Order: sequence, then structure tokens, then C-alpha cells
Amino acid sequence: MRQIIAVLILVTMAACTPAEKILQTKPDPLGNLDFGFAAVAAPNPTKGPVSRDATSEELVQAVDAAVTEHFERFDQGTKLYHIGVRVEGYVLARAGIPVVAAPKSAMIVNVTFFDDAKQAKLNEEPVQLTVLENVNGKTLLSSGLTQSKEQQLKNLAQNVAIAIEKHMRANEELFNGPADPATEG
Repeated sequence: MRQIIAVLILVTMAACTPAEKILQTKPDPLGNLDFGFAAVAAPNPTKGPVSRDATSEELVQAVDAAVTEHFERFDQGTKLYHIGVRVEGYVLARAGIPVVAAPKSAMIVNVTFFDDAKQAKLNEEPVQLTVLENVNGKTLLSSGLTQSKEQQLKNLAQNVAIAIEKHMRANEELFNGPADPATEG
């Protein structure tokens, strides 16, 4: 039984792709997307139970940095799109929680996409995404036991950026608009 659990843990850890590896590669084009900027807000985020504290400024800074770093690689298109992210809630696992509970860090965000040329939203209702921390050797028991608040925030923010890209790829038709006249020729 222990061997089976050990193999499952290794398979789970091997299946996770670290955000740093993703950032080192040039992404496949996403429609006609040329990333403009991210607008991130966290006016009144809900702190989950048994969570470490984080200020709105810390949440905004982490998510803005991760989304910008992730999407500034998307410069193949000729149409500017912007991404609006609103942090709605978070849980940053605390240190000292018994291993039995093994709390995980999580973040809930609402995302809106904007067409720069039309000065309009692409989605009337924000897309709600919930992301969890990656499962790896450092977070298997609980990231609260092995990582600082800053590391947890960075990892969650990177996972937010990855989740946004996955949603965009699943809805790529939204980003296939014609080129912006200002960026042509």
C-alpha cells in the first residue's frame, strides 16, 4: 500500500508544470492577441478560514506581476487585448496547522477581457476562476508549513495567470478579431 501511495505522489508531482518553465517558452499564438496590459484590483477580498493575512496591495501586486509576466510573451498578434482581474477571495495556508488537516492555499478571481480598439468588454459577465496551489514536494503536506506568505502568493498568482490562459485558449474565438489599424503596417 505504501508503495502505491508513493508512486501516486511521484506521478502527481511529475504532472505539475512549474510556472517558471512555462515562462521560459514562447507561447503558441492565441488568436490575434497582442497583450496590452493587466488591470488588477482587490477592493474587498474575502479571507478564507485559517488563512494568513494579506493586504489588498499585496494581492494586487502579486497577481499583476504574474499576469503581466505571463502575458507579455503574447506579442505575435496585431490586436490589443487587455485583461482585468479582480481578486475576490484567498486562502494562504497557515504554518503550524496539524498535518492531518493539510490546508491548501487557494485564490478566487473574476476576469474580464477587453478589446482595445472597440473599447469594449469581450465578456459581459466576469469569468470566475478558482486556483489552488501546485502539489509538489514543498506543498504536499501544506504550503503553510514549508513556504512564506510571499511564496504562497507568488505561486497562486502564477497559477491565476495559467488558468486565465487556459480559459482564453478554450474561448480563442474571442481573440480572433481583425488587426487594430494603429498596429498595422
